[in-house]
Amino acid sequence: MKKLPALGLVKWFIPFLLVWLSSAQAGENEIRQSLQSKMPEVGKLEHIVKTPYAGLYEVIINDQLLYTDEQGQYLFEGSVFDLKNRRDVTEERRRILFAIEFDKLPFEIALKRVKGNGKRKLAYFSDPNCGFCKRLEGELSKIDNVTLYMFIAPIFSPQSADIVRNVHCAKDPLKAWDDLMLNGTPPASATCPTKTDKVLELAKKLRVNGTPNLIFGDGTQVPGYLPAAELEKRLDANGNKK
Repeated sequence: MKKLPALGLVKWFIPFLLVWLSSAQAGENEIRQSLQSKMPEVGKLEHIVKTPYAGLYEVIINDQLLYTDEQGQYLFEGSVFDLKNRRDVTEERRRILFAIEFDKLPFEIALKRVKGNGKRKLAYFSDPNCGFCKRLEGELSKIDNVTLYMFIAPIFSPQSADIVRNVHCAKDPLKAWDDLMLNGTPPASATCPTKTDKVLELAKKLRVNGTPNLIFGDGTQVPGYLPAAELEKRLDANGNKK
């Protein structure tokens, strides 16, 4: 069979690519019109993207990642799993789509701990009555050369409010937090103005519904506990190796 010259192949491929992109865009526009006609209250839909699986399209509505079909007739809420590679595809996409501008976090309402050179950055939400938060502190104690920003609040349990206040109002809040989370020694009762309400507002804004919730330097959120080895890997992946 006679092969097409390279230049001829490029000339043939470019119009094909343009037609394909145009049709893909048309599909997204049709879905947008269909969804907006059915749900005018949501306003303009900025994010509608075709996924590489099952003919589904990603849609963001009211800060939620949802899925729709090719006609925009149905909405699906839930997670898509890649069974072959054991990956929660939806969660991976959420981390990218809802990444946070790390440097714009209100660090003034967090407890700050600098370990070693402090080059790497990690912020996280924690609750003193959360068992996995205590496990996380044990893993973080093994890590050096990192700056930690701890947003502590009664997110996991409303009963944590008094303990959170006692930690913030302690003479040495970081020591009080370590004594509590690593040694099980509760802080002494204390009273002072705290910024717990602002931490709760921030958690709501960032869609943090449980603890622990990690935020790495690149802005990606990871809900849940991670062991030290995985924490090291993710901290280094941000380009701030120790």
